[in-house]
Amino acid sequence: MPPAPRQLPAWIEHLRGRFLVFEGPDGSGKSTQLRRLEAMLKDAGIAVVAVREPGGTAAGEAIREVLLDHRQAHMDVRCEMLLYMASRAQLVAERIAPALSRGEVVLADRFVASTLAYQGAAGGLSKEDILAVARVVTHGARPHARPDLTIVFDVDEATAAGRLGLLLDRMEAKGAAFHAKVRAGYLDLVAAQPDTFARVDATADEATVFERLLSVLAERFA
Repeated sequence: MPPAPRQLPAWIEHLRGRFLVFEGPDGSGKSTQLRRLEAMLKDAGIAVVAVREPGGTAAGEAIREVLLDHRQAHMDVRCEMLLYMASRAQLVAERIAPALSRGEVVLADRFVASTLAYQGAAGGLSKEDILAVARVVTHGARPHARPDLTIVFDVDEATAAGRLGLLLDRMEAKGAAFHAKVRAGYLDLVAAQPDTFARVDATADEATVFERLLSVLAERFA
């Protein structure tokens, strides 16, 4: 006999029109969890738009190729930050803002918090400078395209490295010390903004982490 269909929770209806961001260090499993939630929402008949950063648009995907290319190893961190923001600007204008205006759920694989963790906490740029550019990028979108909730999938550096394998892009290959700073940057954001950030322990298997994600969403949106 086929397995019984999963009983969808009542709070899932409260996600309509919400903007949820999935964050975490490389190897955290956030993209896998986003796809699982996307499938769950579609099963419930809820319109959902899933996007990734950098990328998600024709312009953004072209920028992504530059950012993750090993030939750009000496890219200045300010250039790096502005390229991420340029991709984000097009994503907000072309996909995120229109979807939110239609009352759809937006699931984003990274957003401004990534820049604060990678180019800020790990790269040395000031939070103030990053947020100043972010305000320009997101201007006019709901307003400023602020996520309703940013979920940080937290893993230690050893676990993350074990999941990445050998084929690393330019950002993934920055080394253990860099990624330790990234993780610390994310945890600082969770501690500083508990109303709009949530941490999920992502060291367990995929199914367990998804249940933890659902528990966080139930707590926030029930």
